[in-house]
Amino acid sequence: MATIHASAVLVGARAVLIRGPSGAGKSRLALEIIEAPRWGSMHFARLVGDDRVHAEAAGGRLLVRPAPALAGLIELRGLGILKRDYEACAVVGLVVDLGAEDAQRLPERSDAVIEGIALPRLAVAQGVPPLPAVLAMIGRPGAAAAVLAATGRGSEP
Repeated sequence: MATIHASAVLVGARAVLIRGPSGAGKSRLALEIIEAPRWGSMHFARLVGDDRVHAEAAGGRLLVRPAPALAGLIELRGLGILKRDYEACAVVGLVVDLGAEDAQRLPERSDAVIEGIALPRLAVAQGVPPLPAVLAMIGRPGAAAAVLAATGRGSEP
């Protein structure tokens, strides 16, 4: 089982694995996804793990679990450590790389390979808000625009 410096959130039946350098906004994006059901953009989202997660290949899928010492905890810079309900295990369906140097404005589909498992990958450039793109990939049509409007952040790019 590999330990990955990442956050993970279960969205419906699949988890979003969020990677990136320290300070890239992994925990913030995880919290935004967890809060997205409040705005009607998805039905269910729950923390799997923050900062460090354990990943292993099983049956052709990538499973992710929280690091035991961090289970149910997520850090929000400027506020501290928050306690949230969490899932003990989830199947990863999407990898989001924050601060990705290879991010493109109109990207071709790409995959991330973790523990020998190929997964859809979303590369997000530094300084680009990742939530609209993540919601567009995992949510129903218009989900990103609904969340942005409800939170007063403007329109979807």
